[in-house]
Amino acid sequence: MELSWLNWLYTAVAQVITWIHEGYSTFIPRNSGLNWALTIITLTVLMRLLIFPLFLKQMRSSKKMQELAPKVQEIRKRYKNDKQRMNQEVMALYQGQGANPLGGCLPILAQFPIFISMFTVLQAMANSPVPKFGMTQQLMDSARAAHIFGAPIPATFFTSANDIIALNADPIITKVVLAVFVAISSLTTFLTVRQSVTRSMAQMPDNPMAQQQKILMYISPLFAIFSLNFPLGLILYWVTTNLWTLGQQHWFYSRNPSPVVDAKGNVTTPEPKPSLLSKVKKTAPEPEAPSAPEPKVIRQQPTRQPRSKRTGSKKS
Repeated sequence: MELSWLNWLYTAVAQVITWIHEGYSTFIPRNSGLNWALTIITLTVLMRLLIFPLFLKQMRSSKKMQELAPKVQEIRKRYKNDKQRMNQEVMALYQGQGANPLGGCLPILAQFPIFISMFTVLQAMANSPVPKFGMTQQLMDSARAAHIFGAPIPATFFTSANDIIALNADPIITKVVLAVFVAISSLTTFLTVRQSVTRSMAQMPDNPMAQQQKILMYISPLFAIFSLNFPLGLILYWVTTNLWTLGQQHWFYSRNPSPVVDAKGNVTTPEPKPSLLSKVKKTAPEPEAPSAPEPKVIRQQPTRQPRSKRTGSKKS
């Protein structure tokens, strides 16, 4: 699927891939799978760093909504027979407190064009007879020659055996490697959704969308089946971005514990869990301060009095 109005983005992604690949080629063979795997992983990390501010905005907005949950529940009870008024009051509350219910969509929407661009560029590397998007023939030949665990980077699970053989690879090994990567993609997708849904349900146990969130959590891995038609390089990108999301969410959640609502409706935020670095510092033995030397006790010796002044002495 190639969208002409995104040609500028395809060219930009292809150019970044070229720069990263050339950088790794200074010390890693140009056509090696390691070179291309690192190129794709590096591109993924750069993209995620680019949208990191959106992630923080999403998480802060989500935290704000969780703190407002008791007030939202009150509004729902008050206007339970008037859904239109209830929605208006809830949105007014969110706007007044600076919370955005759609904030969670921002990172996904930001990733989507990059995902489409990666898919289009890798498809061009695999199938285009002529260089596209500013790529050179040398770069495309290098990508086609690169194998990860014996599977060509441009290959998909449904690539014909003849085309895989043309890429100097074994069809059976290629399909096994792709199946393993798809399974990892499915698992990491499930874990990222589960991590988010578990926190959401812990913060809002009476959330009316809880059942739908549970269903989404268990359905999400099935979407990875569609990646059977994706090139291996694109599946590697998806696995990398899932692992990044897992680590990123864990980092944020550990430093921003879920607000706790007591029986009176008061919202309190627990202390954040200590980081690994602080734990290491805590367990490390602190150097003992040198003890101050004890003051020297000087005993005063009684002075010898003259015989004439001694008590009870008599003058002879």
